[in-house]
Amino acid sequence: MGVLNESAGFRKSSLGVLVSKSTGTLAATTIPLFTVSGLCVVTSIFGVVTTAITVANSYKLQSNPTTGTVSDLVAATDIGTTDTPAGSLLSFDGVKASSIQQGPGSVPMIMRPIAISAGTIEHVSAGTDGVITWYLTYVPIDDGATIVAA
Repeated sequence: MGVLNESAGFRKSSLGVLVSKSTGTLAATTIPLFTVSGLCVVTSIFGVVTTAITVANSYKLQSNPTTGTVSDLVAATDIGTTDTPAGSLLSFDGVKASSIQQGPGSVPMIMRPIAISAGTIEHVSAGTDGVITWYLTYVPIDDGATIVAA
């Protein structure tokens, strides 16, 4: 006898809690995407471009901890000189020196979880057009720890 598992239940049991955040129209600035309270492990993170990115844009994600210094999650990558059309997926492999990968229909995701402490996960954009919705899954390590849209 088979057991059916709803997608939300299966996702939570294999990847953890899901949270998402839209960047709004990209601007040449640093903006918090997610607020981290307590120690968590990020098990996946990927973006969906909902409005095309058509201008040169050096773009990265970084961790800005409450205590300590800012740390890149992925190297700054140009995602706009060659247009990134709506519907494209963005992700990275979890190695800080790696570039953001993009593709229509599929992208590799992080190869290993990322431990992250209290603070914010930010995007740093040099371009001024396009919109990305970021999806992140995590497992809390500290009791009561969460990651929520900023």
